Amino acid sequence: MNRPCMALMVALTASLGGCGETASLDVSDGMGASPRLPEPNKTLIPTVNVAPAIGWPAGGKPKAASGTQVVAFADQLDHPRWLYVLPNGDVLVAETNAPAKPDDGKGLRGWMMKKAMAKAGAGVPSANRITLLRDADHDGVAEVRSTFIEGLNSPFGMVLVGKDFYVADTDQLLRFHYEPGAMQLRDQGTKVVDLPGGRLNHHWTKNVIASPDGKKLYVTVGSNSNAGENGLDKEQGRAAIWEVDPASGQHRLFATGLRNPNGLAWEPRSGALWTAVNERDEIGSDLVPDYITSVRDGGFYGWPYSYYGQHVDVRVEPQDPQKVAQALVPDYAVGPHTASLGLTFTEPGVLPAPFGQGALVGQHGSWNRQPHSGYKVIFVPFDAAGKPSGKAVDLLTGFLDGNGKAMGRPVGVVNDERGGVLVADDVGNVIWRVSKVR
Repeated sequence: MNRPCMALMVALTASLGGCGETASLDVSDGMGASPRLPEPNKTLIPTVNVAPAIGWPAGGKPKAASGTQVVAFADQLDHPRWLYVLPNGDVLVAETNAPAKPDDGKGLRGWMMKKAMAKAGAGVPSANRITLLRDADHDGVAEVRSTFIEGLNSPFGMVLVGKDFYVADTDQLLRFHYEPGAMQLRDQGTKVVDLPGGRLNHHWTKNVIASPDGKKLYVTVGSNSNAGENGLDKEQGRAAIWEVDPASGQHRLFATGLRNPNGLAWEPRSGALWTAVNERDEIGSDLVPDYITSVRDGGFYGWPYSYYGQHVDVRVEPQDPQKVAQALVPDYAVGPHTASLGLTFTEPGVLPAPFGQGALVGQHGSWNRQPHSGYKVIFVPFDAAGKPSGKAVDLLTGFLDGNGKAMGRPVGVVNDERGGVLVADDVGNVIWRVSKVR
């Protein structure tokens, strides 16, 4: 299609968006153990409601919940997405963005999505590095900065097991040798296993976490489409969490049917593995809620055939009724189109009430919902048995200005093991630190 036709279609999309599909429910209706799931509302042109990325004004910062405070732990970063804290307190940040994936941007829809993502702040080149930040005087602000690893390929997840440091690039899992206190790793790394990537690499982020005994690694691999529209043959090994033997590189699919899992964390009381998952788009502003859920070994969670258990997505052909019948219902919905990515568990005493024991979720924010959803960090309370036990509470808000523009977008969330919580902000290019008011 030529550019005049493209311009006409974009103008048509903007016109339809101005008077078309909007949410009929509040975001909170799509949250909790039993979210409301209205009928799908598939429109001719998808709802596109991007919050333009503008960055923080001088002195600007998010709003912390009552009893907490927020400061910039580090700023002037290059698209910081994911965080990891080493045993000595050094903080690692993956400065990263999408790799080249030319087959994911073909056609009018692909062209429009590229424009939308660029407007949202996701169009910058990937720095392809991991940076080390050190707060040697423990004042809550990093005063030392060093390039830890460079020359990577859209890195995301990181984990240390003994002296083996693992990085999940977009297309492979790498192992580096780490000595305690090291500020830079100079070796090239060794490939543990290839991960699905290539020219069509729709959900490019790969996260990694180690089992408590360090003998297994768990790696997230998102789907290669929204709802199977690129062909199910393109989904081999995707929409899944892999279990990897780091010694041999052998792997198996630990759980499947997870459209785009990102955050991974071990719930401290039950010992269960939990993940944060982005669900599908383009069937209405109220569908489908993203979620956090415990992950069952061998469990199937519906994608692409069904959502939130056994709600069939009629767009997917051919259907598979047997798979739908097996689909597990997630544990807890965190709102439609919130792009919930970060996940960590906090302990009593780190933050004041009501932020006791529970899950912190970094919500990157919507593009397919009118009005916006996400753009904040929420807390989901858990009970003594390791299960969600109430309504979510906002911890960090204020990422959108009064005109719906994004000053920041939260992604990865971690405990800094020093009485604070760190939040990566890839539009503001800041790592925020939230702590108790002293």
